[in-house]
Amino acid sequence: MSTLERDLKSPTLNKLAELCKVMEVHPLTLLTLAYAGDSTSKAEELLAQVRRELEAVLNSDGD
Repeated sequence: MSTLERDLKSPTLNKLAELCKVMEVHPLTLLTLAYAGDSTSKAEELLAQVRRELEAVLNSDGD
């Protein structure tokens, strides 16, 4: 854990999922915090972007 905190290693997606399970949070929550920090407005902007991109991907799935 300390090597992750000090940016000496990057977690794999599996390790991220394991950490989130222990912390009892969804992986997207942890990633949102990583990108937005403690800024509520940045978190809202990021989540809105994710919603838009998901809708675009899901809507283009039938093309």
